[in-house]
Amino acid sequence: MILVVRSRRRPGVSRVSDEPPPPGSPGLPRGMYIPNVVAAAAAILGARGGLRRLACCVLLAVTAAGDAAGQPLQLPVPAGDEVPGHARPIGEAPLRTVDALVREALQRAPSLAAARARLAAAREMVAPAGALPDPMAELMLTDVGFPRWSVGGDAMSMLGPEFRQALPYPGKRAARRAAAAAEAAARGAELEALRREVIAQVRTMYARVYALDKERETLAAAQELLDLLAATVAARYAVGEAEQEAVVKAQLARSRLGERLDDLDAERAALVAGLNRLLDRPGHTPLGEVEALPPVSPPGDDWGALAAAASPAVALRQAEVAAAQGRLEVARLELKPDLRAAGAFGYRSGFDPAVTLRFGVEWPLWRRQKQEPMLRAAERELEMAHAELRDAEAVARAEAARLRAGWERVERQLRRLREAIVPQSSAAIDAARASYLAGRGDFSTVIEDFQLWLDARTQLARREAERFVIWAELDRLCTSAATAAGEGAVP
Repeated sequence: MILVVRSRRRPGVSRVSDEPPPPGSPGLPRGMYIPNVVAAAAAILGARGGLRRLACCVLLAVTAAGDAAGQPLQLPVPAGDEVPGHARPIGEAPLRTVDALVREALQRAPSLAAARARLAAAREMVAPAGALPDPMAELMLTDVGFPRWSVGGDAMSMLGPEFRQALPYPGKRAARRAAAAAEAAARGAELEALRREVIAQVRTMYARVYALDKERETLAAAQELLDLLAATVAARYAVGEAEQEAVVKAQLARSRLGERLDDLDAERAALVAGLNRLLDRPGHTPLGEVEALPPVSPPGDDWGALAAAASPAVALRQAEVAAAQGRLEVARLELKPDLRAAGAFGYRSGFDPAVTLRFGVEWPLWRRQKQEPMLRAAERELEMAHAELRDAEAVARAEAARLRAGWERVERQLRRLREAIVPQSSAAIDAARASYLAGRGDFSTVIEDFQLWLDARTQLARREAERFVIWAELDRLCTSAATAAGEGAVP
């Protein structure tokens, strides 16, 4: 489609041309000649609403400023709604919901696979911890007439097997088994804490990708607006109604916009690569555009008590206290003597076979140098575990208080942005734009208000992402990984 605009020559004003101005005459920087800028403005005519109305104003300004000397000025107009500028495709992969990504991460994250293997290994150690020591088998020869063979010729000479078995003091095996089970429970608590951390990381990265995608969407709209403003400035400059400074500022704003778009692409690629690491996928695997975050709501009123009761760090410290208590019980029982039993069968050829039974005690004679220091060490470890538990509870309460303060702050900021800052920035840019088009305003004001308009929408997306991240951290403190992922109990 071709839009044809005819204009009349004004005395003393040269016609619009794509040729550079003669030496010594004021002109636009190279690459900013009027037809190029006007064509950029015409490419935006596919926009809707206020942008379409502004495009009409630009075309009127171009019509009044141009000088085609009877030749039509042809402006290409796109038939579709394509967005011009620096926007590049985000990825070919369809959008995955955050819950689907969480479930995939819980299944495929290498760190979780390692933690599950560590838990399985700890569980396998429970039964061996309470097992009896391996017995010992020996071959016994008693030869009274040595070096002469006397088995069968002497009643004291015999040949036969002998078996020995160590018997731990009653209660030791059960205590060791309980201590190993407590250690396995601690590894299970570590797995649960890691699962919650992975869920929080996936949600956090997803929210940050959302903020970048919304900012990118805002920058695409801003690119359209800047193209229109640049065309307006160029048209006014061509008729001597604007300074070259305004043209340069418009060009600078567009360049800075392209710079930010490139930064957004790099930041998004880094976030997606981190997300792919948790999903155990190639780092370049694309993620579709995140258009919205799921609605979230905080838990009950007493966040501190809830966090202290459900925090994964607190659960881990509780499991470590139980493990330390198990090790202490084992150390106390090490002061008790172990037992030894043995039996032998003696073959004596022409005599009746002989049976020998033995029973012994392994007395902890050197307890002051061995068992007692180990007992004191176990007591200190238990004391340390209790202190770490209290610290974990305090940290959970402090974290809950910090998250509550952050939640309340971001709620106020979101309300302020939605009800005041965003609509006010829109009104400001509309007013500045209208004043400039009417010849009453300064272009610097338009650029300043444009930046406020852009910052307001960017901040809104960032605040929404921050709210979701705070909720994800709070959910990590207060909700089990199985509940968060909609699954059963942690294996």
